[in-house]
Amino acid sequence: MNFRLLFSALVLAVGAGGCSVIETEQRPAAGTATAPAPRPAAAVATVPVSAGPVWPLEAPSIYAQSAILIDAQSGQTLFQKNADVSRPVASTQKILTALLVVEHGSLADPVQITAADAGVEPTKLGVRPGQVYPRGELLTAMLVKSCNDAAAALARDVAGSPDAFAGMMNARAYELGATSTHFLNPHGLPAPQYSTARDMARIAMRVYRVPEIRERTRLPYYRFAFTDGRTRLLESTDKLLGRVPGVDGMKTGYTNAAGRCLITSATFGNRSFILVQLGSKSSYIFDDAARMMQWAALQRGGSLFASQ
Repeated sequence: MNFRLLFSALVLAVGAGGCSVIETEQRPAAGTATAPAPRPAAAVATVPVSAGPVWPLEAPSIYAQSAILIDAQSGQTLFQKNADVSRPVASTQKILTALLVVEHGSLADPVQITAADAGVEPTKLGVRPGQVYPRGELLTAMLVKSCNDAAAALARDVAGSPDAFAGMMNARAYELGATSTHFLNPHGLPAPQYSTARDMARIAMRVYRVPEIRERTRLPYYRFAFTDGRTRLLESTDKLLGRVPGVDGMKTGYTNAAGRCLITSATFGNRSFILVQLGSKSSYIFDDAARMMQWAALQRGGSLFASQ
């Protein structure tokens, strides 16, 4: 599909003024987390109680088994499809990994790669044990190309161990209102872990407000420099970047269990949106994202934007 043609009408109407394209498989102190006290979910990504599992019915049909579209400023839900069903989310959970990395230390701090980091398969940057890189460089590689070795190194650097980092992920998710989320690793590789489309929207809404993450998720390409003099041009796993006007991130994901997953952020005129799609079995997940964003932008504050 030609994404530019798909969005030509949209641009006129609103005055918009790894390591493959999708990876092949995919705040308590560290080690001291205790069960948090129950509290209500954040007032984000909710719909009127009368809304059904798929709402509104006049929205475009998409392949994803679970999905949600929200206004990125208010958190108001504009569309949902089985948004509260628990399921694996693959590498889209790397946005929470990124949030913790940014919140815990300087991105200029050095990270020394271990053999355990370098051994994480299958989507790899190719760093080697003993090499040292700034946290920010590894963060970029993780977000642009979804490299799992970079995610493992960052998690260990922040928390000391993968298990401790997973505890931090779950505590932070809970703070953001993502109370139906439980993660076991920083990269989304297969494990008994899960979230929901609504919870991922809550996390994405917070991440959307972090410049250090947004400036990386919007990059269609990034040249990574290794300490031994090699360089590697990383191409984003997100096919929408540079092809669909207005789209500016966020993250892809894929494993056999999770299916194709995609979190997309976009801005058209003075409106910004976040779309979460989970469990799509179709290669048309990017087409679905473009069509759903077009639909959202063309509502222009109409009846679908119900008050909550």
